[in-house]
Amino acid sequence: MKILFSRTVFFVSAALLLSACSMKRYCPEPDLNLPQKVWRDSHAELDSLAMADWEWWEVYTDTVLQKLIRKTLANNKNMQAAISKIKQLRYSSRAALAENLPGISLRLGGDYEETHHYQSALAIDPEPALRASVTWEYNLFGAQAWNNRQARDNYLASIEGQRALQMSLIAQVATAYFELKSLDRQLDIVTRTIETRRENMEKNHLRFKGGLTSEIVYHQAIVEYLNAATLVPDIETQIALKESAISLLAGEFPSAVERSKNPLESMQWREIPLGLPSELLLRRPDVRQARTQLDAAMARTGFYFASRFPSVRFRFEPGFENIEWAHIFRAPHLYFLGHLLVPIFSFGKNQSQFKASIEAYMQEKGAYEQKVLSAFKEVNDAMVIYSKAVQNSALLLNLHKAAQKYADMAELQYINGVISYLDVLDAQRRYLNSQLGLTRSICEEYITLVNLYKALGGGWNTELPENALTKGQLRKQEQIVKQQMHDSLQTLPGLTPQETLQTHYREFLGKDATEKTERLIRQDFSPTAKTSGTSKKKKKNR
Repeated sequence: MKILFSRTVFFVSAALLLSACSMKRYCPEPDLNLPQKVWRDSHAELDSLAMADWEWWEVYTDTVLQKLIRKTLANNKNMQAAISKIKQLRYSSRAALAENLPGISLRLGGDYEETHHYQSALAIDPEPALRASVTWEYNLFGAQAWNNRQARDNYLASIEGQRALQMSLIAQVATAYFELKSLDRQLDIVTRTIETRRENMEKNHLRFKGGLTSEIVYHQAIVEYLNAATLVPDIETQIALKESAISLLAGEFPSAVERSKNPLESMQWREIPLGLPSELLLRRPDVRQARTQLDAAMARTGFYFASRFPSVRFRFEPGFENIEWAHIFRAPHLYFLGHLLVPIFSFGKNQSQFKASIEAYMQEKGAYEQKVLSAFKEVNDAMVIYSKAVQNSALLLNLHKAAQKYADMAELQYINGVISYLDVLDAQRRYLNSQLGLTRSICEEYITLVNLYKALGGGWNTELPENALTKGQLRKQEQIVKQQMHDSLQTLPGLTPQETLQTHYREFLGKDATEKTERLIRQDFSPTAKTSGTSKKKKKNR
């Protein structure tokens, strides 16, 4: 019996190994050919510190904005749907795992049969029965294991999808908030300009009545006053629409949005780490989601591959059966059945499903490779746009100072009769345009920083709500992440292989190191910590 069991284990292991090797032949690894660093124009040395490792509240220091982001993450309807999807796939993953286990059922009932054959008396044959049934089917080439892996990868993809949604929501809220503050600033500039031009109009009216200026100067002042006034409705409309958009993101009906009174200032002081290793960009949630979807497609191919080969099915059925309920336990019975199921001919259905799954995998492979290319493009574009936005703000700041001085000097020279009023109006127009242009440019700086932070994969590194993931699911997720890392990591100087793996593991996860995650990491690398924690739990239960 022992020899037979050993041979069975050997055969099953060999079958699984053959199945895994076959999948590598049919499902090739994606061809990435990653460059050494993310931004091709950067000459900085490579550094593991990335902007994506900054917490979003470290990037967005406005406390009002932080409050708005937290409210959005808690109330956004799409976020709530994403969390529900995570829980749905978690239950589906558990259901797929349960399919590997034997099915146990209990039947309580009976048959009542009356027969009256020709030239025979009426025969009554009651048959009450109590039966238990245990059934188990296992594919020798691991179809159930591939099915479990597919369910697990779909579950992990939903987690990465939720993180990608969170990253996107934070960027949308921050962008809308900065645009709203910029519009407030523009409205303030226009309002003050309208007040100044109203005073000029009244002065020119008095000068015209006193015969100091012609009527055309007075009407020019009226035109400039009304021209500035026409800007107000458009800006107020944009403010209302922006507040409505923010309310929608926060899962609320349109309402006024709170914002801080601190003005937006140029961020020329902010230094962005440019020497970023390209491998760290693969931590982006949407990239990892595409990778797990690729793994799920490979698992689906493995399932159809293994389904073409034999399975074993066992059925064990003990029970009791008699003609009377009172004596049912005096008539036990026992059945044990074993079958070897070998697919022979199905009109090409199994082969067609297998080939279709291979093509589905190739589609996911292309989608993953395209996602990686898009991620690098987004980072490169965001870097370029951000650097140019900072340069543009610096130029517009100089333009604003020059336009302000030009307007002051024009006003003074007009009073002294050196220049005409048309020159004053031209200087005032240039000054107003420079104010509005500088305000929009500073807002663009903030928006480009938001886009850069998002492109680098920042904003997702916070733990999901407690009701979304259990501790066991968190540990399983982290173990899967470790499996995606290279097995042949070179030991870092001064560190043991275990410490090296832990260092790379933390770099791979980014700053998803909440207190709970740190405890789980310590348990993975320290068996004694796990044992001590278990013993403490047992003592507490006692």
